[in-house]
Amino acid sequence: MDKYVVFRVEREHYVISIAYVVSIEKMTAPTAVPHMPDYMAGVVRIRGELVPVLDMRKLLYGRAIEETDQTRLIVAAVDDLSVAFIVDEAKEIADIGQDAIQPLQLMSAERTPYLVGMATLPDRLLTVLDPRVLFNHLEEAEEIREQVAAVQSDEPV
Repeated sequence: MDKYVVFRVEREHYVISIAYVVSIEKMTAPTAVPHMPDYMAGVVRIRGELVPVLDMRKLLYGRAIEETDQTRLIVAAVDDLSVAFIVDEAKEIADIGQDAIQPLQLMSAERTPYLVGMATLPDRLLTVLDPRVLFNHLEEAEEIREQVAAVQSDEPV
């Protein structure tokens, strides 16, 4: 059994492997960065590190998240960068066996390679998401890396 963080975006439940998760944080208002894509809400400082904040509802459904008391930032390790994903709610940690995860056979798989499977549990279905593939699949991934590095280097020590 592997551990996964279960989170909600709109009415759908997703999971990412806990191996990628750095932390789960209460929502903090991000500082906007000019000329970034609309799904990038800005950057936040988490334990001294500047972290880009991406709106999962905007990425998956094309609409901005509506912040509530349940809104959370799931901070994930994406190669050499930490990235915070805004989600409607971080629900729980679930144990999911590899045999419970089936690959997706969707026509849209080319456009959504970050949706790597469907976890079939007795009481629900959960979409398995790979945060590294999601971030690296973004057209502006390299630009976001460069902007965060530039903002970080402009800061006084």
